[in-house]
Amino acid sequence: MPFSFRRHPYLMVAAVIGTVILIDQSIKIWVKTNMLYGEEFFVLGQSWFRIHFVENEGMAYGIQLGGKFGKLLLTLFRYIAVGLLLWMLHHFIRKKYPLGMLFFFALIIGGAIGNLIDSTFYGLIFNHSTYHGPAAELFPKEGGYAGLFYGKVVDMFYFPLIDTHLPEWIPFIGGHRFRFFEPVFNFADACITTGVAGLLLFYRRYLFYK
Repeated sequence: MPFSFRRHPYLMVAAVIGTVILIDQSIKIWVKTNMLYGEEFFVLGQSWFRIHFVENEGMAYGIQLGGKFGKLLLTLFRYIAVGLLLWMLHHFIRKKYPLGMLFFFALIIGGAIGNLIDSTFYGLIFNHSTYHGPAAELFPKEGGYAGLFYGKVVDMFYFPLIDTHLPEWIPFIGGHRFRFFEPVFNFADACITTGVAGLLLFYRRYLFYK
């Protein structure tokens, strides 16, 4: 009998989660150890697609939750959220929900774990990234830049599709610079967003009506 993910859904979701984490962490480690903070370059010469290295202590797309206590609270919240998502995924598999829905859910979990690795361990295994260099080291002799649970999330994808100044005649905001899309994000953020969008577009009846 040929192999089928329908008969082995746990293998499918494990493969998706593992692949997301591997790609996400590979990109982040390369950026962290090869680029200075704030450094950027154009991808394929396109100004609207840039790799721009920044770090944040908050949530996806650079949203912040202030203070040291806020940082710890956010990291612990991520653990609770991942645990809840894994429990829900197990429930969906037992109920034999569609593979597509399981795939999108696995994208969300893989992305959440990817960012959780940063906030849990990166403070221990990297030194500070700075504007003037050198690039950060992995496992530096002098130790990391923060303790357990206080690492910063590495972001790098930047898509300023529109970068212009608004006409002077527009009330209140005329003459100001306008950029779209402004936030810098990472592969894990993109997977979470894709997973949520896929669930809402194609499987919302399973989420809200069952």
